[in-house]
Amino acid sequence: MLAQEREKGNAMANMLKDKVMLITGAGGGIGREMALLAGREGAKVVVNDLGGAVDGEGSGSATPAQKVCDEIKAAGGHAVPNADSVTDPAGAERMIKTAIENFGRIDGVINNAGILRDRIFHRMSHVDWKMVIDVHLNGAFNVSRAAANHFKEQKSGAFVHFTSTSGLVGNFGQANYSAAKMGIVGLSRSIALDMAAFNVRSNCISPFAWTRMIGTIPADTDAQKARLERSKKMTPAKIAPMAVFLLSDAAQGISSHAVQRQPSGTLGAQLRGLDARDDRRAGDPVDEELLHRHEALARILHLGSDLTWLPQRARTNRRSRPTMS
Repeated sequence: MLAQEREKGNAMANMLKDKVMLITGAGGGIGREMALLAGREGAKVVVNDLGGAVDGEGSGSATPAQKVCDEIKAAGGHAVPNADSVTDPAGAERMIKTAIENFGRIDGVINNAGILRDRIFHRMSHVDWKMVIDVHLNGAFNVSRAAANHFKEQKSGAFVHFTSTSGLVGNFGQANYSAAKMGIVGLSRSIALDMAAFNVRSNCISPFAWTRMIGTIPADTDAQKARLERSKKMTPAKIAPMAVFLLSDAAQGISSHAVQRQPSGTLGAQLRGLDARDDRRAGDPVDEELLHRHEALARILHLGSDLTWLPQRARTNRRSRPTMS
């Protein structure tokens, strides 16, 4: 079937048919591309965007979300807008309510909403710190928590959270952003462990693409300018297929991973833990079914040898776990 679809020019083969997806921060950039691709792949999409500026100022405009919905509908898909803030727990609940009232269920959540308030650390204000943590980390918690009970009851669901190399290795002027993004990795890993019993998956993507947010990063030196010019070739559309894959049934069993797009433009995947429920010892052979799934992903993304999977054993807690209820 996959080969037939590829011959027709459809590499992803309607991967999200009849699923309902909520994508936050989907009015532009990577969020917009993920929403458009999800719509093309058969999903019914709740397009969330607050309509604010990159630094988090301003709000209350549904125009960006509505424009993306219009694009999805023009292509024959189904979508509804939402302009609530991820920082508001009640707003997160309304996002999920929007999905259920319009489409009957919720199958996947992409926590993509974000802002930047970059300052060198000794000049960073408490407002700069709190606003970024609220949107990225608290926002990811709020939306995930709003969806969690629905996923638990239906015994299925998938989360995709957006982290960053700034969180993994740090970055100048981004103490707030880096802390939030590293926190998201821990959040995702813990969700994967807690929700595995209910067939719920949680993964992270660490992207690098030219977006409105990246365009605000200052470039003072020739080296910085050259790096930003190279970044412009790494478009948001190149990130969307991985997110769609991780939300699809083809990614069943893949959880607690962090997938990173390399600065070279190729896509590498740091599989930090083969599976949240995996209890194998280091050195044990990798599960054949998992390898086949990885190979399928490589075919889906048309990346061939550029896609590198680096499986590592999850550091699971071997102490007795609490009863899930």
